[in-house]
Amino acid sequence: MKKRHALPGIIDFYLRAPLWLSLLWLPIIFTAFFREWRYGLMLIFFALLYLCAAIVLYRSRKSLMLSALLEFSLRANENRAKLFEEMPTAYCIIGQNGDLLWENKALHKILQTNNKPEKNIFSIFPNMQKEMLEEKEAVVELHSSFMGRKYCIDIIRLDSLRDEGEVVHYGLSEEEELVAVYLRDETEEVELQQKLDEERVVLGLAYIDNYEDVMEQIEEVRRSLLTALVDRKITRYISSANGVIKKIEKDKYFFLLKQTALEKMMEDRFSILEEVKEVDMGNELAVTLSLGIGYGAGEFTQNYDYARTAMDMALGRGGDQAIVKNPEKLSFFGGKSQSTERVTRVKARVKAQAFEELIDSKDKVLIMGHKNADMDCLGASVGVYRMITTLDKRAYIVQNKVTSTILPLKERFLNNPDYPNDMFIDGETAKALVDNNTMLVVVDCDRPSIIDEPDLLTMVKTKVVFDHHRQSSETIQGAVLSYCEPYASSASELIAEMMQYIREGIKAKPIEADCMYGGIVIDTREFTNQTGVRTFEAAAYLRRCGADIIRIRKTFREDFIDYQAKADTISKADIYREYYAISTLERAGTESPTVLCAKAANELLNIRGIKASIVLTKVEDTVFLSARSIDELNVQVLMEKLGGGGHRTVAGAQMKGFTVEECIDKVRAAIDEMIEEGEVE
Repeated sequence: MKKRHALPGIIDFYLRAPLWLSLLWLPIIFTAFFREWRYGLMLIFFALLYLCAAIVLYRSRKSLMLSALLEFSLRANENRAKLFEEMPTAYCIIGQNGDLLWENKALHKILQTNNKPEKNIFSIFPNMQKEMLEEKEAVVELHSSFMGRKYCIDIIRLDSLRDEGEVVHYGLSEEEELVAVYLRDETEEVELQQKLDEERVVLGLAYIDNYEDVMEQIEEVRRSLLTALVDRKITRYISSANGVIKKIEKDKYFFLLKQTALEKMMEDRFSILEEVKEVDMGNELAVTLSLGIGYGAGEFTQNYDYARTAMDMALGRGGDQAIVKNPEKLSFFGGKSQSTERVTRVKARVKAQAFEELIDSKDKVLIMGHKNADMDCLGASVGVYRMITTLDKRAYIVQNKVTSTILPLKERFLNNPDYPNDMFIDGETAKALVDNNTMLVVVDCDRPSIIDEPDLLTMVKTKVVFDHHRQSSETIQGAVLSYCEPYASSASELIAEMMQYIREGIKAKPIEADCMYGGIVIDTREFTNQTGVRTFEAAAYLRRCGADIIRIRKTFREDFIDYQAKADTISKADIYREYYAISTLERAGTESPTVLCAKAANELLNIRGIKASIVLTKVEDTVFLSARSIDELNVQVLMEKLGGGGHRTVAGAQMKGFTVEECIDKVRAAIDEMIEEGEVE
């Protein structure tokens, strides 16, 4: 920091200049003495006169000049102070503790609008933090409000004025520094921006999920009346929000809204989803509706793309829900109904034929599921393996870790002369096999974060996804073929259907049929959950292929230690809000704690009055959650709030870096939120 005496020192140097110039007389006098000594004496006389005059001028003019400079400085400071005092921008200087040390008239006028004017910046603007005053590099910008007005606040750290260690400004300590705060009233700007946002156009799509199935259930003469009633409800709902709606197909609609209307719809959680279910013209199957809405982009085309993406996701999650998409996030509403099973197998046949064409174009295929593969993941992988090898292509199943649940079935493939030794490989081996003629098939999973070897997603260009879980905001991107049907009981069911349409139909070997049948049994809880006509048809196909129920049941038997751990987990369950069972599993001595979590959660549902069960266990630094329900709570929505996903009645999540107690608190908070939002039946 520069000293205050620096400038007077420079002035003093220029005042002394005539004194220093008197030294130039010495060589002149010396030269004159060599020529004529009388001239030398004369020059000495004039030199002394010059020196005396210079000294007199220095002593007399120095004080006058400093006085003039001081007077100028005082006038300049006074003008500057007056300028800050009168400027229209609100301005103040505060200390590091937030106390107002000085303020101009503009800020004083703002503070006087409060009956009890505050003298501390933290009391005036509560969202301002002390750490903001310590920033040195750049201006800190903050948006806040005071007495109904909106302000943009700039915070600039200043150096205190000091003079050789002596504090000279406001009595601050030597370590304390000043902070300048500028306020700019942006109330009108915020209101205009808010009004502009409210006037923005929202694009939406509305699809009737089960139009064909409902129409088949009622008499032909009533079909037009049912359609008219549904049209009227949808049209009135959009029109009541000052929107415009246009029917583009018999079961599809396109509509436009203002953003303010959308916000009101989100507040009532899209009541139209429940209203259309009330239409009754003798149909046993309730009409369900899906909405996909996009907004927030600068272009209409981008908003329409958002709406289409949201609709695709709504249908992929089983329908009967609304999804709102903007550039920042996805919002989910509804999704309470069970997914409607499609009786027709046309889609399965089309997907099977497309998959066959992809296999023909590749030399080898990598098959991969999720981490800690379960029975359904193994069964689907083995089914895909059978389809690929039947088409005379090389296939590999990628598994990094084998749980105790699937180990007995997997061991039947190892050292089996009917199967190659490299049928199962780990992730590192799979990476070495990747080339331009490699295809990756992901089964029983559509989330990149939980697949067994995530690096393969970026290494392999051609990707195929077969999954039965309801889609979340995180999905595998760039798949050339995706067959994700949330109505299906399991991935093994989907693969079993496709196998019947590859060439003339593929017959699985008994060991493969056991794996796929076991996958269906586990995911349906022995055919009691998410089970439809096609589930039994797939099971019948596998039985014809040689699946042995007795052999599978023996495989599912548990070790005594695991059975004790599961029983202990059930016995110490805590019932939250009368209907929700929450428990923890101690993993000491258990080989597959995550599998035991799922089994314990299933058992807890057998308790009368329980709507949902959640069991947690910690493996290393990650807490695994298994959630189950029968029909009263959508556990997929519950787990999505915790970063997970799954099915309406079967879901899970993984929470890294938390303790089990912290995760339990988060589960309870998520249940409370769902109850408050009316998402619990």
